[in-house]
Amino acid sequence: MGDEQVAPPSKQRRISQRGIATRERILEAANRLMFVRGVNATTLDDVREASQTSKSQLYHHFADKQELVRELVKYRGALVLQRERGGLERLRSFSGLVRWRNALVQANSLNNGKYGCGLGSMAVELSDQDEQARAMLSETFATWGKLISDGLHRMRDSGALREDADPEKLATGLMAALQGGYLLANAAHNVAPMEVALDMALEHIKSFLLEPSGEPTR
Repeated sequence: MGDEQVAPPSKQRRISQRGIATRERILEAANRLMFVRGVNATTLDDVREASQTSKSQLYHHFADKQELVRELVKYRGALVLQRERGGLERLRSFSGLVRWRNALVQANSLNNGKYGCGLGSMAVELSDQDEQARAMLSETFATWGKLISDGLHRMRDSGALREDADPEKLATGLMAALQGGYLLANAAHNVAPMEVALDMALEHIKSFLLEPSGEPTR
């Protein structure tokens, strides 16, 4: 080898514990505001006021609103997937799907169906505005859907579902029912349409059970 020069390692900005806490506070405030108001209706000044940070602090961590929103997509996605892993990673039975459905409906009923899915609402606002944000949201939805399909695979492998059941298609249908249910519940300010949409999707999955459960989907 010749006398090639090795470039010095790039300098990475180190953030203090106080800085990390400030950044987290900004993201938490943005998450709350944009969940209720939406992305486009929430300004950086709104986030700054809600997070009790100065302009210099906010811009130290986020160059502009687009950067903040992209980070929020990752932040909110991580929160949703953490919650969903708790309900889906051990899914092995139809009764487990019913419990998952009930938990989502109960949580949404606390807002009377308002605001919809935190990820779904961002997808509606951002998919035609920010390709990077759209791609991140798509990846998060794919991971969420895979948690469902993996559980359905376990059900099929254990003999709970018929061999002709297609876990991927069933998971896609269930996710579509969930997101459509969130949307209709938001429009009605009533969780009932979400219940109907999920129950119809679960009835379709139930039709593939080898020993159909007598358990109600409510």
